[in-house]
Amino acid sequence: MPYFQKELTLIQEKISALLIQKERIVIAIDGRCASGKTTLAKVLSEELTAPFVSCDDFFLPPEKRTKERLSEIGGNMDRERLFLEVLSPFLREEAVCFRPFICQTMSYGNTIFLPKSNLLIVEGAYSCHPDLWACYDLHIFMTISEEEQRKRILQRNPNNANDFFTKWIPMEEKYLEGGRVAKNAELVIEQ
Repeated sequence: MPYFQKELTLIQEKISALLIQKERIVIAIDGRCASGKTTLAKVLSEELTAPFVSCDDFFLPPEKRTKERLSEIGGNMDRERLFLEVLSPFLREEAVCFRPFICQTMSYGNTIFLPKSNLLIVEGAYSCHPDLWACYDLHIFMTISEEEQRKRILQRNPNNANDFFTKWIPMEEKYLEGGRVAKNAELVIEQ
């Protein structure tokens, strides 16, 4: 059972209330690395029969990784592409399809077509970037202790854990602080 089991009921209640007010809603699950964002998205996706999109599929390709861009808060995610290919079409009630960026090969994968739905879940670091904030009806922030985060990263990414500790986590922390995500989210889930 996931540690956020008790929050599931609250999230489902919030989603039900939002769907009474609006025909289509988008929720964002942002937070610290290894805090359970993907796990929560998968559980919600299954329980609510709703598609979810991972921000991991929208990291910047090499040609966009300029010094200026990477110095921006949350600059290593291709938020423009996430907006153009996923959020904007979904909100206009159009079909949503995109090609995920695969960091391991530095290339784009096969096209993913999302099923038609009145609910979309977007999960991942940088999902609540200020440029995207207004696209969401519910913002969820997940956090984790430094000790537990380190343990999870070493378990799931032992070969490139050092990159997480020296590069990715500091960039995420800069974004979280600058974007004030935890402070502005409607729901915070702590482990």
